[in-house]
Amino acid sequence: MEASALWISHSSSVSGIALLSACSGRNKLWKWQFSFKNPSPSVHSGRRFLVKNVASRKQTKKLEDPPVLEEGKKGVALDALRPDSASIASSIKYHAEFTPLFSPELFELPKAYYATAESVRDMLIINWNTTYDYYEKMNVKQAYYLSMEYLQGRALLNAIGNLELTGAYAEALKKLGHNLEDVAGQEPDAALGNGGLGRLASCFLDSMATLNYPAWGYGLRYRYGLFKQLITKDGQEEVAENWLEMGNPWEIVRNDMSYPVKFYGEVIEGPDGRKEWVGGEDIIAVAYDVPIPGYKTKTTINLRLWSTKVAADVFDLHAFNAGEHAKAYEAMKRAEKICYILYPGDESYEGKTLRLKQQYTLCSASLQDIIARFERRSGESVSWEKFPEKVAVQMNDTHPTLCIPELIRILIDVKGLSWKEAWDITRRTVAYTNHTVLPEALEKWSLSLLQELLPRHVEIIRMIDEELINTIIQEHGTEDLELLKEKLKQMRILDNIELPSAVLDSLVKSQERLIDNAVEVEEEEEAAESDEVTKPADKEEAEEPSEEDKEAKVPKAEDPEKVKSTFEPEPNQPQLVRMANLCVVAGHAVNGVAEIHSDIVKKEVFNDFYKLWPEKFQNKTNGVTPRRWIGFCNPELSRIITKWTGSEDWLINTEKLAELRKFADNEELQSEWREAKMNNKKKIVSFLKEKTGYVVSPDAMFDVQIKRIHEYKRQLLNIMGIIYRYKKMKEMSAEERKAKFVPRVCIFGGKAFATYVQAKRIVKFIADVGATINHDPDIGDLLKVVFVPDYNVSVAEVLIPGSELSQHISTAGMEASGTSNMKFAMNGCILIGTLDGANVEIREEVGENNFFLFGARADEIAGLRKERAEGKFVPDPRFEEVKAFVRTGVFGPYNYDELMGSLEGNEGYGRADYFLVGKDFPSYIECQDKVDEAYRDQRNWTKMSILNTAGSFKFSSDRTIHQYARDIWMIEPVVLP
Repeated sequence: MEASALWISHSSSVSGIALLSACSGRNKLWKWQFSFKNPSPSVHSGRRFLVKNVASRKQTKKLEDPPVLEEGKKGVALDALRPDSASIASSIKYHAEFTPLFSPELFELPKAYYATAESVRDMLIINWNTTYDYYEKMNVKQAYYLSMEYLQGRALLNAIGNLELTGAYAEALKKLGHNLEDVAGQEPDAALGNGGLGRLASCFLDSMATLNYPAWGYGLRYRYGLFKQLITKDGQEEVAENWLEMGNPWEIVRNDMSYPVKFYGEVIEGPDGRKEWVGGEDIIAVAYDVPIPGYKTKTTINLRLWSTKVAADVFDLHAFNAGEHAKAYEAMKRAEKICYILYPGDESYEGKTLRLKQQYTLCSASLQDIIARFERRSGESVSWEKFPEKVAVQMNDTHPTLCIPELIRILIDVKGLSWKEAWDITRRTVAYTNHTVLPEALEKWSLSLLQELLPRHVEIIRMIDEELINTIIQEHGTEDLELLKEKLKQMRILDNIELPSAVLDSLVKSQERLIDNAVEVEEEEEAAESDEVTKPADKEEAEEPSEEDKEAKVPKAEDPEKVKSTFEPEPNQPQLVRMANLCVVAGHAVNGVAEIHSDIVKKEVFNDFYKLWPEKFQNKTNGVTPRRWIGFCNPELSRIITKWTGSEDWLINTEKLAELRKFADNEELQSEWREAKMNNKKKIVSFLKEKTGYVVSPDAMFDVQIKRIHEYKRQLLNIMGIIYRYKKMKEMSAEERKAKFVPRVCIFGGKAFATYVQAKRIVKFIADVGATINHDPDIGDLLKVVFVPDYNVSVAEVLIPGSELSQHISTAGMEASGTSNMKFAMNGCILIGTLDGANVEIREEVGENNFFLFGARADEIAGLRKERAEGKFVPDPRFEEVKAFVRTGVFGPYNYDELMGSLEGNEGYGRADYFLVGKDFPSYIECQDKVDEAYRDQRNWTKMSILNTAGSFKFSSDRTIHQYARDIWMIEPVVLP
């Protein structure tokens, strides 16, 4: 027998090590030998572990002796500890046998993936624990990112890429009889998100770790995710995701990290005036931790996900033995279902309740954990005044809004602080990112539901609302009640809810004082007039003031009863809690996610708040991680960029991408660029055949729109344009259509929310159009339409590198940012789009001539809708032609009257073309003609592609995170020693 060993330099702060161990044959005896050596002070002041295992000489290769440290050096250099392919192969074999999730007989791909992932996790744990312990020891200020979504994608290639071990793992797996790409393909996407919101959060975590910022993510561990999307003859069908069916090798359950979360109950007041929330339903949130490694750094941060359960004694054993099984585990099922599904349908009261439970679970468990960490780091002397100096909480959209009243509740009810202290600490701690201008996405919750589920939090929200009301009154005064009423209606957190009695009494008294003042003024004027009668007339008689002037001098006052009636709630309207308003009021910073979006937030969505607190509002244009979105998903292009920029620095310093501009006309670069694009297109061809059965030509232009299906994103405009193209082709001879049209493969992907009927109609419409066109022998390879089912990060990583035209065609002013546009541009894809979201900034950076622009501008939209409502809109004949063509039934028997009808009429819900598809249609198809023309000149098209990559330097999530850290969180990088 021979030993393989790993030496680890270990300081007193490190709490865990990973063992890269050699694997013996099955059923062989293992021995662990721990040797503790005391090096001289010049080598290391801590301890040194020698960890050995005894393994079969036949199946393992001896690991090299540890490197000898130079005199005066502390620890072992990171490069020195990087394992070679032999040690990695040994580690994989060890996990295949001793961390078994599969039967022992065979080493097939699924087993190879899990063993490989666990060997990577071993290495991550070293840096993970070191990072955690160093933050604890240094008591650094830490940012905590709260998000309902994290759309992570596959972790294996990303992790070994960040560890710079891709080559070593590929070689190790080759020795074991497998290909790295095939092994990585076994990993299911983590079903923790849906769209851009979740992917942004994951890009941010990658950048936080890469840039050495002390930060964590918090989310929920959804058992079934959103849903797996199937495309059938009936359109989209949803089935539960099975991503956890075989386990998740990247997560570690922390059974010792759990917190109680309460719902329902009542609030009682003790003799000392302290409030206590008692009774109700209690669950337990348990932590599952996922390591997030940085690129070329030891920093490995944490994504903590909460799963829900109840204590074992809640199980009703007596009911179970009596045969009442459902009753016995009723409480368990109520708790567990909180983390079953991302965004459960909220059409029903039960659905709304479940969503609210999800949001509160995230907020409550995360804040309890954050506070516990703050107290532990503070030691014996906890100063709550310093809490904002050590903690920054970022709310990713309105879903985590309940962390505001929850933090206040804990500070007041549990820690004993006063309202004033708790409110001040909260306002200095939390910040809010707004991701939408859509009213339905600015969450509003029923007051009665909140009152029932979270009674103490409603009390606190009422207190915050009263603070806001007093601020508004102080700002606008009480003289003009109609103005005040309008401001309160727009700005209050509590919508259509009576004013607090103290505020109403104050308003009544202010009106009474105005009346008294008015009487005094009137009496003074009468006395003055009486005096004038007795005085001799002046030589020049003074001009008599007008009645208007007299009225202007007298403050207006209302009858007290009218004051009360003015502010009475509308009896037939719902009483709501506006979460976005709560975020703006309580947050010390509010940011939009693109320049145009932030401008709309200030001028329209939160204009009254912006006038009140202009210093709160910021812009932080979103970004994406260049490691995943070029480096790892597009290795061919990455090698070309590295060659022409001179180094791999661009993967962190994306400003280096701009250097490509000076080579954009270089024929050698263009040739390499086109070859890389063609190879990526061939991968798409194979992928589409596997996933859909459709066979497409790699010589066609690849035109892609992949994003969440929503009317404002206008997949409907895209498919209507394709139908117009198809109809024109059918009207031509074969020679004419070949001369007129550039061959295209139009690819769609995205999920429609399960209860969003119109979006699901659009999915079916696209699939039906594709089925007709793709089987039309007259058209052949000139036009193909493919809807890729179950779009996720892994699908995007295949489609984006090979795409040539990408559609970002939302109604102007409605897309907050978009991040897929950044990913496409980084990969040398040319965009067609409106001046919306980050399109505006992308176009500025890549150059106007390298972006296909069409459509109405954001500042025109309101006027165009008004014009439509007045019946002044005249549709383009080509648009009417397409609708009539659809109604002939050419795309199958399904009745598309509802879908086409949404584009007609001048008013009404679901009609009047609210998203301006018809208005922008002429501009859109004319712009598509320009795309065809440009694509025929492949030399210039390649130049445009290169300039898109060169101009995408600004859109790295590293840049965005630097801005958050500097302007909102006030944290500094912490580089591990």
